[in-house]
Amino acid sequence: MTTIGNPKIDIRSEQIYMGIRTIAPFSGMSKVVTKISEDMNKWIKANNVAPLGPPFLRYHVIDMRGFMDITYGIPVGEALPDDGSVISDKLTAGRYVSLIFTGSGLAGNEALIEWARGNGLEFDRWDTKQGDNFRCRYESFLTDPKVEHRKTRWEIEVAIKLVDDKL
Repeated sequence: MTTIGNPKIDIRSEQIYMGIRTIAPFSGMSKVVTKISEDMNKWIKANNVAPLGPPFLRYHVIDMRGFMDITYGIPVGEALPDDGSVISDKLTAGRYVSLIFTGSGLAGNEALIEWARGNGLEFDRWDTKQGDNFRCRYESFLTDPKVEHRKTRWEIEVAIKLVDDKL
């Protein structure tokens, strides 16, 4: 069963993170995310890094009929040197629209997109031949998988950066 919370708009600060970025087919993305999340969690432990928040999946480019450019990231206090697979980057500061859902990620994302469009909000995004590009769009995994193993019961926040106000 999918539950969808109320959308909200807020201002977010820039957030440094360490993550693993990859390109994966939409149809096989779940297996790829499981693998890179395991690799990232091992790296965090091996490097004695204290996360500043929940892990997230950032969507750089979305093409649901093709490939997804994604990063599995963990917020940190300061960037560490890249090691070839784990890189440092930042979630962009600015206005975001977000909501929290459990269950279907597609339904949660669709609800947020429909609400934003219905309220005249414009996402900070652009089209390329690779797909739908986002300045910053991500899903934060608010539920600890050690506490709740069933992904269908996880609370996930989807957040999409809005176009900056024009002067």
